[in-house]
Formats: sequence, C-alpha cells, structure tokens
Amino acid sequence: MFIIKRTLLVNLSLAARQWVNKCSVPGIIKPRCCYSVFTADTFLRQSFCKMSAENQRNASKKAKHPKETLRRIRTREQRTNVDQHGPATVYVQVVGAGSRDNGPSLYVFSEFNRYLFNCGEGTQRLMQEHKLKAARLDHIFLTRMSWQNVGGLSGMLLTLKDTGVPECVLSGPPQLDKYVNAIRVFSGPLEEIKIAVWPYTEPQYSDNTMTVNQVPIFAQLKPSKRKRTPSPERGSPSNSPRSRSQSRSPQAERWNLEDSEELVNDRERGSPDTPGGSPRIAIRDPSLVVAFVCKLHPKKGNFLVAKAKDLGLPLGTPAIGPIVAALKDGKTVTFEGKEILPGEVCTPADPGPAFIVVECPSEDFIKPVCNNEHLKRYHTGGAEDPASLVVHMTPESILQTDRYKEWMERFGPTTEHLILNEQAHTIHNIRSHKIQTQLNLIHPEIFPAPRNCETKKQAALHVPSVRGECLLKYQLRPKFEWQRDAVPVCDSREFIKEATELPGFLEKVEECKQSLATDPTVLSGKADRYPEVVFLGTGSALPMKIRNVSATLLNISPTQSVLLDCGEGTFGQLCRHYGNNIDEVLSNLSAVFISHMHADHHTGLLNLLLQRERALNSLGRPFTPILLVAPLQIMTWLNQYHDHCQGILSHINIIPVKFLTEGAEVPKYKTKTFIQSLLKKLDLEKFQTCVVRHCKNAFACSLTHHSGWKIVFSGDTMPCDALVQLGKDATLLIHEATLEDGMEEEATEKKHSTTSQAIGIGMEMNAEFIMLNHFSQRYAKIPLFNADFNEKVGIAFDHMRIRFGDFGAIPKLIPPLKALFAEEIEEMVERREKRELRKMKEASLEVLDSGRINSTQAQPSVNKTTGTEDPTPGSNKRELEQPHPEGESKKLKAI
Repeated sequence: MFIIKRTLLVNLSLAARQWVNKCSVPGIIKPRCCYSVFTADTFLRQSFCKMSAENQRNASKKAKHPKETLRRIRTREQRTNVDQHGPATVYVQVVGAGSRDNGPSLYVFSEFNRYLFNCGEGTQRLMQEHKLKAARLDHIFLTRMSWQNVGGLSGMLLTLKDTGVPECVLSGPPQLDKYVNAIRVFSGPLEEIKIAVWPYTEPQYSDNTMTVNQVPIFAQLKPSKRKRTPSPERGSPSNSPRSRSQSRSPQAERWNLEDSEELVNDRERGSPDTPGGSPRIAIRDPSLVVAFVCKLHPKKGNFLVAKAKDLGLPLGTPAIGPIVAALKDGKTVTFEGKEILPGEVCTPADPGPAFIVVECPSEDFIKPVCNNEHLKRYHTGGAEDPASLVVHMTPESILQTDRYKEWMERFGPTTEHLILNEQAHTIHNIRSHKIQTQLNLIHPEIFPAPRNCETKKQAALHVPSVRGECLLKYQLRPKFEWQRDAVPVCDSREFIKEATELPGFLEKVEECKQSLATDPTVLSGKADRYPEVVFLGTGSALPMKIRNVSATLLNISPTQSVLLDCGEGTFGQLCRHYGNNIDEVLSNLSAVFISHMHADHHTGLLNLLLQRERALNSLGRPFTPILLVAPLQIMTWLNQYHDHCQGILSHINIIPVKFLTEGAEVPKYKTKTFIQSLLKKLDLEKFQTCVVRHCKNAFACSLTHHSGWKIVFSGDTMPCDALVQLGKDATLLIHEATLEDGMEEEATEKKHSTTSQAIGIGMEMNAEFIMLNHFSQRYAKIPLFNADFNEKVGIAFDHMRIRFGDFGAIPKLIPPLKALFAEEIEEMVERREKRELRKMKEASLEVLDSGRINSTQAQPSVNKTTGTEDPTPGSNKRELEQPHPEGESKKLKAI
C-alpha cells in the first residue's frame, strides 16, 4: 500500500509540473514562488495525506446551494407592525439628471426601504458606478410608459433576479404587466424573482417608510406632427409610414409588417389561451401619465437623555422603559409626584413630510396637471401641508410656459423644486470619462477626448428650484437640506495628472510616439478616413462603469453608416462620443445588425430608433425607416412593445438575418427589395451572415465594399469554422474575446471565445488585422495579454476609433497601455494564479480519489484452493516500482 501511495505521489507531482507549464504564459506571466515546482509538490503531498472525510467536506463546500434570502429581507420581515414608526433618515437622490444621454431617474433612500422612480437606459450602469445598490430596491415607480422611463427596466430586473432579490414591486401606467411579459421574450421566464405589478387604479401603496398615492393624469392628445415621406422601398404613398401611422390602428400596422414577411408563427402571434392563435392586443395609452404623492410615516420625537437626567428620571434602570415610551407617545408622565410633559424631554414629533414626483411630457398635459385636484391639496392653503419637494420631469419648453410656472408658484415659498430635463449640465459616467481622458494622452486620434452635449443657460424660475445633478440629494429627514457632497466632480486636469505620475507611463508614451513617427508602415493620419470603426460598447453581459455592452459603429462614408449590435445605453455612448453632432450621426445611420437576442446586444435599439426620428425632424430631413438585419425572433419583442407601450414598427424595415446566409432563398419580393436597398445605401458588394456557435439563432456578419475591403463581425461565438469561411481574407476581423486563456472550460460552457481562440480564428481566415472585443466585465479596464499578441492584433476600448491606416499603430500602443493599467494587470495576474492553484487542488483530489479506488482494487485476493495470493491485474509491485519506460514525464490519466 505504501508503494502504491508513493508511486501515485511521484506521478502526481510530475503531473503538477506539467500543469504549471501548461498554465504559464511565456513572456507575460512568470510563475511566482507559490507556483514553483517545489511548492506544487509540497502542496500536493499535503493534499494527498488528507483523509477522505475532509475531501468530502471540501467537495460539499463547492456544491451550489439555492440563493438564501438576503439579510436585509429577513430583517424587514422580522419587523413587527406593533408600535411602528417612520424611518429616521430619508433622502431623495438624483440618478439620471434628465440629460439627453441619461433620462430622469430618482433614488429614494430610507433605512427600511429603497425606491426608484423611472428606470431609463443607463440607470443600472449609473447605480453600479456610484454604489447605489440595485439589489436593495423594493419598489420601482414609473411615471409613463415611454422608453425614456422604462428602457433600463429589463436589465434591472435581470440584475435583481441574479442577485437573489425575491420580489420587486412595479407601479405605474397601464400595460406595465404587458411590458414585463414582453421582456420575457428575450430574458427568459424570470422565475427566480416575483414581479408584482401595482396598477395605478389600485388603492394607495404603503410600507415601512411611506404611503404612496398614484395620481393618474389624462390629456387630450393632438395629432402627431411628424413629417414623413414615402420610403423608396415601400412603393406607393398609400403604403408610406405617414399614411400607415395616421390611418391605421396599431393592430393593422402590426399585421401589415407580420403578414408581408411572415415574421412570426401563429403561436408567437397569439397568446396560448387565444382561440386559433389570433392575437389579443391591448392598445397602448399615451394620453396617461402617473404622478406620485409620497408621504413619510410620522416619526416620534427623540428622547433627550441630558434633560431627563436633570429631571431625575431613573436612567439605566428597568423603570425607564415605560416612561420613555409614554413620553414619546405624547403622554404626560407622573414621576415621584411630579408631572413631566413630553416637550420637556422629547423633541417634537415629525408628522411626515410629503414629496411629489410629476412628469408633464408635452403641452397636452399642462392643463390636466395644473387642474389636478389631488395635487392641489398640497398647494399653500390646501387640505394638506404644503409638499416639501416637487420633482419635475418636465421639458424646458413646458417649464417656461406661464401656466406651468404659475402652477409651481402655488406650492408656496417653503416647497423646493427639483428640475430634471435635458438642460441638466452634469457628467454622469465619471469613470468612463477618466479612462478616455487618460487614453487620449497615448494617441489622440485613436482615443479621442470625450465630448458632451452642450446646453443653453435658461432663465431662472420664480420659485426655490434646483437643476438636477447626478447624485444630488435632498434630505427629508432628519432635516430639510440640499446635499452636494456626493455630486461627482469631473476634473480632466486631475485625471491627466494622475496618469502622468504613474511609473514609466510618460516614458512609454514617448517611446510609442517616436516609434510611430519613424515606422514607415504606420499610416495614421495619412490613409483614407473611411471606413472608420467606432467602438461604443466593448463589454459583455452587463453595462458597467468603464465598458458598456456591445455596440460598434461602422462609418462607411461621411453619409453612410451601419451599427453592429445595439446594447443598452448605445445612444448615450453616441452622445458622449459625438457631442452636439449626434443628430448628424443618427441621420446618417442606414442599417442596424443585431447578432442575437441576448439583452446586452439589442436593448438599446428602441431608443436609437426614437432618437433617430427626432434627429431627422430636427434637421428637417425626410423620415425613412431604418433597415434592421436581425433574427426573426426580435419581432416578437418589437410587436409587444409596439402594442402596449409606444408605436415603433413604422421605424423599421426588417430583413431576417437568415436570408443573408450563403445559399438562402428569399421568398418575398419585399425582402429582396430591402436587401437591394441595404447594399445600395451602404455601397456594398455583399452583406453576408452565417450561423455561429452561441445561443440559438446567433449570427456573424461580413460586409464587402465595392472598393475591395471586407470587415467581419463575429457577434458572440465559440471558435467557428463557418465564421472562418465567411471571413476569408478579411481586411478587419472584430472578434469577441470574452475570457482569458486558461478559462477554456468556462468559455465552452458559456459558448464564448478566449483571447487565443479569437486570434486563432483570425489567423485561420487570413485576416489582415484582428480587433478583440466583448470582454468579460472582470477585465473592466484592460484584458490580459498573452504570447499570441502580435503586430496583427489589437484590443478595443469604449470610444476607440480606428481606420485601416491605424493597423500598424495599434500594436505599438500596448507598452503604454500596460504602464497605464499596471496595477490592474497585476491584480488580474494574482487572480489567475489563485484560479490555477484551485484547479491544481481539484485535480489532486481527483487523482487521490482515483488512487484510492486503484489501491482498493490492488489488494491481493487469497485462492481458497491453494491458500496463496492471486496477483490482481495492475497490482504487480515490481510494475508499480519500475520507472515508466517513457520517463517520469508521463502523468496519470486522471490529471
């Protein structure tokens, strides 16, 4: 038995050496002392000697348990309704200030509950960056069913589900439940979180912090003033977007699109309980907004210990408890023959202030808002005490009307007013701004400086009002006051100073610039400006503070562009990249390609369509639908949103992506017309797609220009032969590299690619240059480099802008990038080493289990006839003691 253990241990140690050699990356990461062969041997010898019971305990630790109820949920459930009092601390905090790139959203905090008012695109990203924990949200209130207010809700609900929140309550306008059902089209069943919808028609909502009354406000909407012209693809004027949107109902508009292209099957068109699969459509109601009147629960006064001591009350004894309780309840107490009034030892009780959240989206709502009887109760002289705060999610044009200003003045001088609209001048994404400013020091053309949409200064209002800023607070308890200490400061000079003080950074930047100036292969600034690739989102899964989710803009010419994927917040990224030129950029956008139906690749589409329409109207240009190249399944989501929220279908001409695969037959004439229009508008010879190895209906695309260049976009995929064939001899391959080398198993499990796998695909297709993209958010600032990086490989950052002439320059940026992110690279190396150590431990335990089984099988059996031991196959001691003829490098099969 000892010889068996010893032989297993030798083979195990040799296998460990091979494991370390396999996991190490030459030239990038040197194994530290903890990874030396000696340490590996020592570790494995110690692990080998552990008893099986301990191994079982270790295995049980790795087993996944169901998510436990969050601690704060348990605490809240334990609170009794007996003698309940309001929270001691409550404040209202701005998340999105209402600027064009970040719609208005409000976070309300108490020690008992957290709330969110409106959840537009980018809200989750802002909360993550500024440490407003989404997992603590109890209730989300929505003022109106528009994308500005609900665009971030799908991502928020997925995050709440993943963090183990058992329930979230939604309140707001009609069709909110339909919108949640629409989200399930691409998010899955959301079974792990209970989503309760509290419609505006229900009685008031109340919890441990406050009571909320939903106030419906109806308006008589005027006919749409949108100017449209017939689309060339649609033929006659009778089929134009204008004619269709004005003369046909949403159902007819929906069926016109579906029937012409057979976009969804019968099951998708109707609910399961609808006979014959015919759709039951609940019409959206854009004439309704919901205001919220929130009143905090009363709070008892605080007991003043010093005054109680002066009066001789029995502090520190059991008798003091009932006395304090009675005094805080406002009762007079007699102690030792002396009457003690509550006001002598307690601060006054707080009856509970009220605050109001109201949206007035257009002129049609001014009169209904100003005449609303429920809101009048909180004016000066009304039935209730004046509101402490009124939050106005109202456009500046409405805010400056005499009627609306007069209504604001009725609240009186003690009411504060918070304005959230596009005139807000605040930078929300500070971390992204900082990184972009520092990258700009390395190469100003490839990493352009961040830009913002400038706003005009507006006339002051004749009421106490404050313009919204990101993280601005208004405290309702313990006292009324504005607090600006959390408002982020964006100081570009400080960001630059921080970068220049990093060890070796300036030296590496100077070396890079000298190398670029003397290298004849570098054509930056000398080659053609187009095509131009702008990376708007280079992260995966969730929008995070540094990398947004997938979106890449391809500018083919000054007036032709196409967007490759459109994750949440893509429009905001465009605003921060182009600033005041955003309308011009949107007007040039002819097509959008959606690779697959995961939320991080398409939930920014609706806002992009709406903002594009606004841009065309602003520039006085005729409206034409955008060409949407996407999986067929996207129409289920778009139809649901169109029916229940906002009209959207007239913004698109759909080209099912499967019809662009090689050899596909296009059954409908209209689809053929759209494909021809796609090629013509983008001046392309080919726009091809192929199925890739990710989820169902996931595609990559290839764009071949008449001038000869070819750009290939992988979408999300594992290494894929079909992609290699599609991208043969590409000028540029943009390929996902979600995970680092050494995480191949996880990449396979999640159907993504590692860095080396992505580079390998590019080499196999003979791509001239490879840009790696779609990094896991664990590599927020920079991914790990490996030995496969060469002069044909670059890594993408948000807001990075490249042209073909930059191919020679991009690899030379790696040394200054390493200097800028040296600390982050070191942390990632340490994490990788810990991961490798964990894998070694798991491998050693597998070998021990295998060895234990083999040693049991190796026990000699006694021949009952002869009384001698029969040798067991594989148990020959000499065989075990003999060195393997191939040398000690052979490892056990279990490794």
